[in-house]
Amino acid sequence: MKAVYKRRFLLLIAAFLIISTAFTQVNDLFFQIKKQLTIFTDVYKEIAVRYVDEVAPETLMQNAIKGMLSDLDPYTVFVNEGEQQQMEILTSGSYGGIGIEAGYRGDRIVVIAPMDGYPAQEAGIRPGDVIAKINGVEIIDITPEEVQQLTIGDVGSEIEIVVTRTGVDQPITFNLERERIEVKNISYFGYLDAENTIGYVQLNRFGHQTGEELRAALLDLESENEIEGLVLDLRNNPGGLLNEAIEVVDKFLEPGITVVETRSRFESQNSAYATEEPPLFEDLPMIVLINSGSASASEIVAGALQDLDRAVIMGEQSFGKGLVQTVRPLSYNTSLKMTVSKYLIPSGRSIQSVENKSGTDEGYRMFRTRNGRDVRGGLGIEPDVTLDEGIPAQLDLALAKDSHIFFYVNEKLNNGDLDSENMPEDFYRDFVQRLIERGFSFDTSADEHLKALEKHFQESVDQPGADDSISELKALMRDYKIAQLYDSKEFIKNELQKEWISQTKEGDERQQALLQHENIVLESLELIRDRTRYDSILKP
Repeated sequence: MKAVYKRRFLLLIAAFLIISTAFTQVNDLFFQIKKQLTIFTDVYKEIAVRYVDEVAPETLMQNAIKGMLSDLDPYTVFVNEGEQQQMEILTSGSYGGIGIEAGYRGDRIVVIAPMDGYPAQEAGIRPGDVIAKINGVEIIDITPEEVQQLTIGDVGSEIEIVVTRTGVDQPITFNLERERIEVKNISYFGYLDAENTIGYVQLNRFGHQTGEELRAALLDLESENEIEGLVLDLRNNPGGLLNEAIEVVDKFLEPGITVVETRSRFESQNSAYATEEPPLFEDLPMIVLINSGSASASEIVAGALQDLDRAVIMGEQSFGKGLVQTVRPLSYNTSLKMTVSKYLIPSGRSIQSVENKSGTDEGYRMFRTRNGRDVRGGLGIEPDVTLDEGIPAQLDLALAKDSHIFFYVNEKLNNGDLDSENMPEDFYRDFVQRLIERGFSFDTSADEHLKALEKHFQESVDQPGADDSISELKALMRDYKIAQLYDSKEFIKNELQKEWISQTKEGDERQQALLQHENIVLESLELIRDRTRYDSILKP
């Protein structure tokens, strides 16, 4: 009996020590918080009141917060009042606006595309229109995001937007009324083949009801014809709600399969998320398209389907955002978006990109899929099939930088030089000739060497014939760059065709036509039809 009492006594002492230690640690933490806040408040007050130059208190605080968060991770950020509205749009999926997507084309901010069925499109605003003013505010030294903010307001309120258009001498003024704009999770779904047997779904974001919207899209496709394969397009999908990512995976796996785990600072807050419902398509051949713009929830979906050997992943390496954020409301309509945990997908790997200090592939830890395939952690999601456009990177960047293709097509359409039904046969030749006449060029590594060589000759003693040699080399470089335009004929023709489609067609017709010019989509269609090759990737 004495032994029992002794054991109980020792257990009580141990429990007391544990609780005391934990209590002391909590007290120490709160003491440190109070101490550092006091020091910060003193410094903040002294600078705001006594510094030699007047500094706005708000600016001081904003800079202090930025400094405090800068050493944490890129996703822990303070959300001020102005940004709070955009945050609410992302979570609610709707806002009051006119339905335009604005972006840079060269150094101008233009309408990329008016959204189907909304005020901007119905009023006649076109792709390529240069935005000059919004409600009297001149669009100078302003970003596309800030332009987008100027178009947002209460449903029913009025907005005046002034644009300039190629071929029209005077600015065009549109007076519009804002409507409720619904941000789509699924921008398009349909078939990739003439037989309507290969389904395609383009998923733009993981907002509310994404899982149910996907279910409806898949059932719609299946109701028209029995589908034999599916391509799920997650390219440039930045992510969204974790529960919706789980819902998406749930459509393709049996119940009880762990899709993702979250690991946090405190073990009690760790969670595991598994499939629950019977799958819609458990064995349907499936390809998921990703690129460097696929992040977060997109990577969870792609990574889980890869780890469980449920789909072939095709495209480019994903972004690598494997950290979980929660939004904590703060005073004065501000909030703190804070990282609280990290994702682990079924193989046990993290999708968060990490720096490999070894500089070699061996620096990344290897994991195994359900079928025993090797996959690497710390690199986002690497595709099973990597696709490269195969064109000179410098040429691609130079054409995109000043939006040569966009403005060429836009000018031709606005001048009435094009039949909107059919793109002319000589379109490519005319475009390249125009580039050559306007002195189109792009930088290569050889240009840097040539500049260094020219500088060397200029600084050294006079060398007969040096100037002639440099001029000859420059002419050779010019000929090489012109040759690249002709060597990349198929790529440029395809880009011209896509831009023409974007500016002449609308809605599902435009999307369906564009897909026929996407190399990665055509490759996915070819792979999903080749079951031997498809199976060999998932079952090595």
